[in-house]
Amino acid sequence: MKKVLLALLIAALASPLAAETWKSVALMDAGCASKSAALEHPENHQTSCALRCAKNGYGVVVDGKFIKFDEKGSELAVEALKKTEKKDHLTATVSGELKDGVIAVTELTLD
Repeated sequence: MKKVLLALLIAALASPLAAETWKSVALMDAGCASKSAALEHPENHQTSCALRCAKNGYGVVVDGKFIKFDEKGSELAVEALKKTEKKDHLTATVSGELKDGVIAVTELTLD
């Protein structure tokens, strides 16, 4: 019995986390996300501000809460922001794994 339980535990720990996709969620830098007004109206967040605040890192607003990206996700966000012609209403589709409150981003596209 102990061997079966140990094998199940090892298999569970070795299994990769399931990837998730968040569609049409507000993209925001972490600095602005710390302001309640920005979280209440993320659609007003401007591209120019998001690029100025790149050093803070990025994340998305889901159900009124900010979820930060890992370093790769922040790099992908900067790349996408530099290419967009949008001035505000920054929404993205993000794929990755949520672990310890941070999204390990595998893919990000601006909507």
